[in-house]
Amino acid sequence: MLQRGKHLTAADRGLATGGGFAARLFAGGFHNLLDRIDAGLAEGRIEATLPDGTFRVLGGRGDGPSVVVHLRSWRSLVRLAASGSVGWYKAWARGEWASPDPVPLFDLFMRNAAALEDTARAKGPWKLVNWLAHRFRANDPRQSRLNIAHHYDLGNDFYAAWLDPGLTYSSAIFAEPISPREPLEAAQERKVRLLLDRLDLEPGQRLLEIGCGWGGLAEIAARDYGVHVTGLTLSAEQKAFADRRLAGAGLAGSVDIQLIDYRQVAGRFDAVASVEMVEAVGEEYWPAYLQSIARALKPGGKAALQLISIRDDLFERYAANADFIQAYIFPGGLLIGEQRFRRAAAAAGLAWADRRGYGLHYAETLKRWRAAYDAAVAADRLPAGFDADFHDLWRYYLMYCEGGFRGAGIDVAQVTLVKSPSPIEGEGASPGPAETPSRNRASANPPPRRPRRSAASASPGPRPEKRAPASPSRSGRD
Repeated sequence: MLQRGKHLTAADRGLATGGGFAARLFAGGFHNLLDRIDAGLAEGRIEATLPDGTFRVLGGRGDGPSVVVHLRSWRSLVRLAASGSVGWYKAWARGEWASPDPVPLFDLFMRNAAALEDTARAKGPWKLVNWLAHRFRANDPRQSRLNIAHHYDLGNDFYAAWLDPGLTYSSAIFAEPISPREPLEAAQERKVRLLLDRLDLEPGQRLLEIGCGWGGLAEIAARDYGVHVTGLTLSAEQKAFADRRLAGAGLAGSVDIQLIDYRQVAGRFDAVASVEMVEAVGEEYWPAYLQSIARALKPGGKAALQLISIRDDLFERYAANADFIQAYIFPGGLLIGEQRFRRAAAAAGLAWADRRGYGLHYAETLKRWRAAYDAAVAADRLPAGFDADFHDLWRYYLMYCEGGFRGAGIDVAQVTLVKSPSPIEGEGASPGPAETPSRNRASANPPPRRPRRSAASASPGPRPEKRAPASPSRSGRD
């Protein structure tokens, strides 16, 4: 039987996972490391059972998640100290630590990331080895195709087994307060319509979608907004599925799915949409991505982006390391530092406007995906070839990301970029209106829209939620 997904579980070949004797010498005393973790936990607590059978509480000085962790081997701490999240995953996969629910642990580490500083990040030669491996996967035009295939060409049958029926692989936006009773498919459609409504589309206009996935947004845009869509993807699997999907919906003449890089796009468009694509670009290529949008847009045109960001005060340390996600799941990936990305957008002549964050919506989406994935595994509905190690990796990935959003260190947001009405290419743009900070609690209510095509008309609109005050320990940032 052909084994599938092995390239993900074996992705740490050539990486430093911190399990050797040198790493143990580098890590220092085990209790010294526990002391550093304890000192960095301003919020939440860890109830840890140590390998020698003793019990220790870390943190507990402020409100936050309460986590139970069983350290079965001191080597788990060695891996954490030397290789950060890459080593911490390797320790979990090898049974060196366990928890009844790892999500609150990832939440706790994220909400205390500033105080913990580099305690749980790779250091020394292990940091260098992993960073260099990540750099070799930088998203030049050739490597981009390999990076996308690494994740998305696991197979359409794989993703269809646990995503919603529309095959939407990005954060949904739920009615607020978020309820487990709302179907994921409805929340995914709301997300698409909220994004499209930012563009003020008119029938007959041309829309460019950078990173079109399996064609869900293109289908809604062509069918319900009456526009012609050009969708870009680097995944042959996605293009094949999207072509069949759109032909079956009678939209083949309204949507053109192209297997090309965003840097190769030609022509002018009335609007651009891009959902969780920019995280696959990398900071080095942000200017090229944004310049591609600016070239494609007519003067005065709008681009609507959904993007995943990390708190600006954490970005520099994060970008200087290669983390678990970059090592195993999304090679070449990098979350957005919004201040830096906004400056790059302005340099490309794109004004930043109407930023709305939905972090807890992504946490709920990931929770739903994990439940669906577990159900698919239990019912033997996944395609053959994926082994237990792969299933464990995939669950860990979903838990790791959910915890990050719950800890408010990472956020997902929709933002509008507006090209200067001047026909002069590359003209700078002033900063857009003040954003709506999310604290992961931004209202999902769309701004006023034309009623016949608004997100609100697709499903019951969300109710606004009161925003909690920012905690001083979190610098009041999103």
